[in-house]
Amino acid sequence: MRVPAALLRHRVTVAPYIGDTAYGPAYGPEQTVRALVAAAVRQVRSSDGRETVSTAQVIAAPGLTCPPGSRVTLPDGRVTTALSTADHSAPGLPVPACVEVMCE
Repeated sequence: MRVPAALLRHRVTVAPYIGDTAYGPAYGPEQTVRALVAAAVRQVRSSDGRETVSTAQVIAAPGLTCPPGSRVTLPDGRVTTALSTADHSAPGLPVPACVEVMCE
């Protein structure tokens, strides 16, 4: 079961982080996806183990490619960085599968 499309009221643009180059971070092609965005201030652990504060939570349908370090443009135009990504699925249970991205 996937998260219902009716709940994904916003559109976000994600440029997946693919690595560092001599000129800075490199990103893959941007993709615009439907999502549910919440301004949620939470303490999260980033991919390098540091504890940091997340100011936005993005919920999207399964299949979103957004590794930590990806560039995310929120509906209000703010450009932020993905701190952590979690795929939520519970096969056999009546809960929707989704991808949760916590952003700076």
